[in-house]
Amino acid sequence: MTLTQFARPVTVGVLALQGAFAEHILLLRQAANVLANGGIRRDAQWEFVEVRTRGELERCDALIIPGGESTTMSLVASRSGMLEPLREFVKVQRKPVWGTCAGLILLSESANRTKKGGQELIGGLDVRVNRNHFGRQVESFEADLDLPFLSDHTQKTAANENGHTETKSTPFHTIFIRAPVVERILQHQPGAQLEEASKDDTVVAPSREPASLSAKAAMVSEVEILTRLPPSAPSLDRQGITAKDVGEDGDIVAVRQGNCFGTAFHPELTGDARIHVWWLGEVLESVERREGERQIS
Repeated sequence: MTLTQFARPVTVGVLALQGAFAEHILLLRQAANVLANGGIRRDAQWEFVEVRTRGELERCDALIIPGGESTTMSLVASRSGMLEPLREFVKVQRKPVWGTCAGLILLSESANRTKKGGQELIGGLDVRVNRNHFGRQVESFEADLDLPFLSDHTQKTAANENGHTETKSTPFHTIFIRAPVVERILQHQPGAQLEEASKDDTVVAPSREPASLSAKAAMVSEVEILTRLPPSAPSLDRQGITAKDVGEDGDIVAVRQGNCFGTAFHPELTGDARIHVWWLGEVLESVERREGERQIS
């Protein structure tokens, strides 16, 4: 089926409690134009909205949780009654969601506490994250990453030294600001959260079960590592020593589990809409599957 078979826009929300939500809205609009002007899913209609209330969230087919301050974002969500609706959206309905930096922290099932009392998590990704992994804001940095999952959106054609044309990957220039990393992939099985909760200085997300067939199908058992920092980047807690120096592969900075996607960096601050273009394609596929299930039932 295609989206022309039901006459409504696909509504993508950006959580606007705190952080870089306006920048995400701008890149989403650019991404929609790329899809339309490139003839890719020209039939799709889009609506991009800021989300601050439960009613606004319930309108959404997909959601972005932006970069910002995860503790503040969690506190505002809790005080405004948004934490449980967000868990319903992400973990029960399993609608597409993307978290960047602070958003990745909130989507993790386990995280280290860096402040007294920790913070509330939404969950959705079976990962443990290390918050502020690279240190304070003054230790923020930029890096070029290869992102194979972007496929056609990352490719360019150039002549090699023999004069033949070849396709090369175009690196994605990324920005890391007080960034987390995925410290560990968790097993998707009963008891995994209890094991994490028993650790010192650890906060875990509450468990929730998916509610429908499409939601269960969107919840895969394994987390997919989409990219790491290059081996020449700093290794875990070893200032001046690279991952390559100690035989490591580089820190995990992008993961996906079913409809749940997280990046440790800030694509919304780069002006490069390629990840947004890719993600909107993923959203369309999810919406079509959900609509197909509704028509069958």
